[in-house]
Amino acid sequence: MALADDKRNRPIRNPATPANRERGGWLAKIAPGVHKLVARRETPENLWVKCPDTGEMIYRPDLEAAQWVTPAGRHMRISPDLRFAYTFDEGRYRELPQPKTPDDPLNFTYSKPYKESLVAARKSTGDQDSMSAAVGEIGGLTTVALAHNFSFVGGSLGTAAGEMFLSAAEEALRLEAPLVIFTASGGMRMQEGMLSLMQMARATVAIQRLREARLPYVVVMTDPSTAGVLASYAMLGDVHLAEPGALIGFTGRRVIEQTIRETLPAGFQTAEFQVEHGMVDRVVHRKELPKVLGSILQTLMMGRARLSAA
Repeated sequence: MALADDKRNRPIRNPATPANRERGGWLAKIAPGVHKLVARRETPENLWVKCPDTGEMIYRPDLEAAQWVTPAGRHMRISPDLRFAYTFDEGRYRELPQPKTPDDPLNFTYSKPYKESLVAARKSTGDQDSMSAAVGEIGGLTTVALAHNFSFVGGSLGTAAGEMFLSAAEEALRLEAPLVIFTASGGMRMQEGMLSLMQMARATVAIQRLREARLPYVVVMTDPSTAGVLASYAMLGDVHLAEPGALIGFTGRRVIEQTIRETLPAGFQTAEFQVEHGMVDRVVHRKELPKVLGSILQTLMMGRARLSAA
């Protein structure tokens, strides 16, 4: 690939020709406005997307029509709004408001101020924080759903995401509806220190309240679901589903191998490996998730109704 700073690749220009001279031609002389019309076409920079597995360039509209699943089967990471649109019946849902929390409770600075990272993440994703919640119907059943956005600081769990989890659980209790969460996280947001770690315990208490009300809590693990999120609410569901190929594990492969001084098996920490070893109940293709979720939720709610009637 040519480098802009490489002198060998710079175009040769006649020194006698002014650098800012406007280029023209017979067409420009006849119709001056035509040159601008035909010289430049507005083409989106992201019209083609590269498959992470095969390197194949995929036409973006085709990838969108396939719900961001590549021909090779890679389930690419998607935003919460797309997740809700794909999951809820007819793509209709009502988004829950984001709770108000302090942005930088510890005034934390690492390579740059933490507040700057939040501002950049909000600008690039359009989301307030790493977790969003919505209410809609799945298989005709009113359901509350949560979704991580991995593009927002790695989908990390901080105070804002913790408050969003609690708000969604409260809404599920109010509506007497199931709660479904789509996890995609690198773990805890350590820029918030102990306040981040406390969200693990708070989410666990919220799940216990759902259990006491006999309301289903279903987890769908997407790529990646790791660290403190996996160690808390991602592994406390009544049913655990996963998308194909999703990375699921507490810590990275290299760290584990260095710690136990053993070579881990191939495919370790993939969704398929976790199903074989009983950590996940079923791997489900993204297009099949609404149907599978609807069936599971209907069954669990029928069981709740029978227990309540007894």
